Amino acid sequence: MSLRSRGATSLHGYLVIDKPAGWTSFDVVARARRLLGEKRIGHAGTLDPAATGVLPLAVGMATKTLEFLNDASKTYLAEVTFGVETDSHDIEGRVTRTADTEEVTADAIEAAVARFRGPGEQVPPMHAAIKVGGQKLYDLARRGEEIPRSPRPVTFSCLEIVEWDPPAATLLVDCTKGTYIRALARDLGAALGTGAYLSNLVRLRSGPFHLCQAITIDELTRIELPWAWPWVAVHPDIPVQAWPALILDQDASRRWRQGSPISADRTVSGSIRVYDAAGDWLGTGDVTPDGSAWRPRKVVAEEGTAA
Repeated sequence: MSLRSRGATSLHGYLVIDKPAGWTSFDVVARARRLLGEKRIGHAGTLDPAATGVLPLAVGMATKTLEFLNDASKTYLAEVTFGVETDSHDIEGRVTRTADTEEVTADAIEAAVARFRGPGEQVPPMHAAIKVGGQKLYDLARRGEEIPRSPRPVTFSCLEIVEWDPPAATLLVDCTKGTYIRALARDLGAALGTGAYLSNLVRLRSGPFHLCQAITIDELTRIELPWAWPWVAVHPDIPVQAWPALILDQDASRRWRQGSPISADRTVSGSIRVYDAAGDWLGTGDVTPDGSAWRPRKVVAEEGTAA
């Protein structure tokens, strides 16, 4: 039985889920909707079905801050197996080529890895959800079609070999948004001439969310909600906690909830997070072009509703 069917109040915040293998990101969202009785649930950053690890779920008013996670970097533990290529570049694909790996050494892998550190470009795999010419790449791939794809900018701020257990290397990867770890495996295999595929992937971090915070779906089913919510959920303002905070009195809070600008005492700039005098979160705002006032961008709470 869901919380909503028991007449519970709405829940707001981020749940950090440790996604199980074999589940799509949408599967996790659908299960959470049933368990929490909350329709307003979205996820930050899709994980492929075979991957596990951090999948942040925005619940309730937290969905209004998902856009602030669009540029979030991510950290992975990736196992790359050399000597095998698949059409999807990961464990779910069909094997298309095998090669001998006797000449592959840790030093050779390190030399290849070093070429990818820092800023560069990456060609998205065909088995990807992005659209080219109005069509999703994976739909074309399922029909056996392959089309040219433009490379996209990526940055690997960390790319280190954690373990070499021939023919598989485990890598610690920290990268910018839009990076395909499957494509990294493909490119490392091409650099060594043996081919390679992504044989396992665990997401350790997505933006401000870490695996140590995550709970499993099984754990979520056993949690006593709504009472335990403050202990398992992260406040919905987490994507903007690095922004300056503006505290409003009762009258200004009321006007903010109505979407009215709030006068600024001096020339200001940038974006802010906004709270009332009791500490309740009211949303985010931006300065007006002339710098004279703060203008609501996201109003996340109605008067009398806890965020």
